[in-house]
Amino acid sequence: MENELFEKAPIPTAYLKLAIPVVLSMVVQLVYNMVDTYFIALTGNTSLIAGVSICTPLFTLFLAFGDMFALGGSSVISRLLGAGKKDDCKRLSVFCMYSSIAFGIVMTAVLMIFKTPVLTFLGADEMTMPYALQYYNYIVLGCTFIIYSLVPSNLMRTAGHPNASMTASVLGAVINMVLDPVFIFGLGMGAAGAAIATILGYICSNIFAVWFVAVKCDGLSVNPKDIGIRRNELGMIFAVGLPASVTNLMQTIGITLTNRSLVNYGSDSIAVMGIVLKIVNIVMLVIVGLAFGGQPLTGYVYGSDNRERLKNVLKFAYKIVFGVSAVMALIVALLANPLLHAFLKDTELIDMGVLMLRLQMPGMVLMGAGLVTICTFQSMGKGLPAFILSLCRQGVVYAFTIAVLSSLFGYYGVISSQLGADIISVIIAFILFRIYISPELKKD
Repeated sequence: MENELFEKAPIPTAYLKLAIPVVLSMVVQLVYNMVDTYFIALTGNTSLIAGVSICTPLFTLFLAFGDMFALGGSSVISRLLGAGKKDDCKRLSVFCMYSSIAFGIVMTAVLMIFKTPVLTFLGADEMTMPYALQYYNYIVLGCTFIIYSLVPSNLMRTAGHPNASMTASVLGAVINMVLDPVFIFGLGMGAAGAAIATILGYICSNIFAVWFVAVKCDGLSVNPKDIGIRRNELGMIFAVGLPASVTNLMQTIGITLTNRSLVNYGSDSIAVMGIVLKIVNIVMLVIVGLAFGGQPLTGYVYGSDNRERLKNVLKFAYKIVFGVSAVMALIVALLANPLLHAFLKDTELIDMGVLMLRLQMPGMVLMGAGLVTICTFQSMGKGLPAFILSLCRQGVVYAFTIAVLSSLFGYYGVISSQLGADIISVIIAFILFRIYISPELKKD
């Protein structure tokens, strides 16, 4: 564990040294998502594109399940390390890893049994159902690997190994990108091929992560013999893990609400929105990387009871996330047309996508402030405000916003709903910050 980095290094140095590997791994994931979308778009089949887009919420659902153990465990372990209680970290890390595997197996069984109702709920119709099923079957069969991948990745960062965490993510994404054209076009498997390539990438990433934890990481363990957890520790993990899970679960619900609202305007609108949301990840994944990358530092400093350093960490976090998100959002908005042109050739569809994309960008800046606040709550083990804020952006607030705006303005109300939800959510985040975090910063 690099105590010097957490305790004595200048805050910009410490924060960026932890965050940059996360951002780089997010960028690689971004490149993969773009390439994946590009190969699928090359088929020219909008029903296939829409079918795969309909399954997009499944990824955020799996990430939500993984976050229960990944972010919940990371929060507790980072505070234990900050308090000097290193002996407890191994057994908690083993619990989180094997619990995520068990949970993934259960979810595979449930989702395979109810696949038709699930896809119907996600917005599949007669045109898109065959393609959605192709993708769904393989991605669900491999969901345990996706859920598990988040645990060692987050725990390695918490234990002071952000570069190893980045390597695991990069390895999986690169393998994914290489295999995509082989399975989609070379073997003629279409949507099923994209899903298989994705799962194989996650398997390779997990193999590296398990090896690193077993051989190189003294603070963690993958040995089942080391497992052990007390009742209060279980409560601490899920006090943070469940709100973290809700954040991604709400994203799943948000995408589903969007797709279902766009069904009335044809499968083309769903296909274009699917591509737009991939491009939105250009900004979003970098923001997520910067916000979550500093989480181990926040948790460690909070656990060590160093309030002055904690204040400075939070100041830097808000400044760096706000500044980077504002610049990137502006660039993407200005380049909206050429970005859409890389995936679509039809002028009408491109124009549709440009408006969708530009309406998403201002919300990215607001989302950054909300993410830093959520990460701070998680690092401090404050489950209730994290849970409340997690319900907002693409959950309760988004459901309310899309219902109101779509009824008032139809199609234009649907595509502008996310921006409205972001404005309301950032106001709620400010209020919660004043209630829960400000008093902590004033303590001696």
